[in-house]
Amino acid sequence: MSLDTLKDRLPEYARDLKLNLSSLASEQLLNPQQRAGCFVAAALAANHGPTTQEVVGTWGAELTPEALNAARIAASLMAMNNIYYRFVHLVHVADYKTLPAKLRMTAMAKPGVDKADFELWSLVVSAINGCGMCLEAHEKACRDHGMSVEQIQAAVRIAATVHAVARTLSAEEALSVPLAQAA
Repeated sequence: MSLDTLKDRLPEYARDLKLNLSSLASEQLLNPQQRAGCFVAAALAANHGPTTQEVVGTWGAELTPEALNAARIAASLMAMNNIYYRFVHLVHVADYKTLPAKLRMTAMAKPGVDKADFELWSLVVSAINGCGMCLEAHEKACRDHGMSVEQIQAAVRIAATVHAVARTLSAEEALSVPLAQAA
């Protein structure tokens, strides 16, 4: 599997996505592990099987087994946390902010990679899932670990592009199924 396979599946109207995938594949602001983990975590969060398969097939090979597992942990835990903390953030009832979450997330303490990388991958997933509270927390943690705003922006650009690819391919798949079969 390759990134070219994914780009070839995109329709012509999504040419900008193809170009963005190409440029982000060689993004130099992130080290190879950070870049690969951003792609993997974003694909897992985008929740489109073919995109996930292509991205993990391409970028998973660039990660150690521990780093691949950490990207999966980030996607999994943020899938839960982003819902919970988005609720806490959007419902303007102060009581929820003072209650403990009571959600198990111990894997965050020892994800198997450098904490900065794990925070970056958690930020990527939070961007896709749209949780403002988690975005603020993980962005701050990334900066506290010495990451620049340009590095953080690069990671979010990867998230945005992978998510757009997944949504575009999912829409094209839906359009290719006759309405009688879809019902």
